Order: sequence, then C-alpha cells, then structure tokens
Amino acid sequence: MQLDWTALGQVAGVSIGVTVAVVVVFALGVLGLARFEGAREEAGGTSALGLTQAGLCFLACAGVVAYGIYLIVPQFH
Repeated sequence: MQLDWTALGQVAGVSIGVTVAVVVVFALGVLGLARFEGAREEAGGTSALGLTQAGLCFLACAGVVAYGIYLIVPQFH
C-alpha cells in the first residue's frame, strides 16, 4: 500500500486553514453582536452595522458547514 504524503499534507493544510478561517469569521460575528448590544444599551439606539456584520459572518459560517455536509453525504451529489 502506497501513501501519497503530499496529498495527505495538502488535505491537512486545507483543513486547518478552513477551520481557522471559520473560527475567525464566527468570532467577527460575535463581535458584531457585541457592537449591536453595546450601541443599544449606551445610546438607546441600534447599530445596523454591527447587526449586518453579525448576520453576514454567521451566514458565511452556515454556508461553509452546509458545503461540508454536501461534500460528505453522497446522496446530495
């Protein structure tokens, strides 16, 4: 049995990179929610920018998760 170490390294590298990217995007979404809550508590108003940031970040995370499930489940192909 031959093992293609280059391919294994590429898969590991992409997996680690995507994982870090999803964590960073999720953290930016939480930051957007914090900005939204902070603006609401301080001025009594709302911050549309913080809510938009959170929504886009969480939507991107959900898209990555959905794509991963699509790749894993063969019935979706």
